[in-house]
Amino acid sequence: RVVREGTKIAILSYGTRLQEALRAADELESRGFPTSVADARFAKPLDLALLRQLARNHQALITVEEGSSSGFGAHVLQALAAMGLLDGSRQVRVVAVRAGDTV
Repeated sequence: RVVREGTKIAILSYGTRLQEALRAADELESRGFPTSVADARFAKPLDLALLRQLARNHQALITVEEGSSSGFGAHVLQALAAMGLLDGSRQVRVVAVRAGDTV
């Protein structure tokens, strides 16, 4: 579910990092980067329609999750690749935050 609409950057938050993703969006907004934030409440199945919409309508897509970098973010990258959306027209970053760290 999209909890905040923006036009330049999309943050896809999985797990317990939603409030930090919203704070990051506030910071990006203050620097001139309107940012969408989506709450990915489920890792599987991925909401492919939402993922496609976020990737097509934003210049950058950032996944944020707690734990391993081979988890949710890797799943998103695989889906984007399968949809032909890793073609260099947008930047994609995977952020894995360790428990107790802040974004």
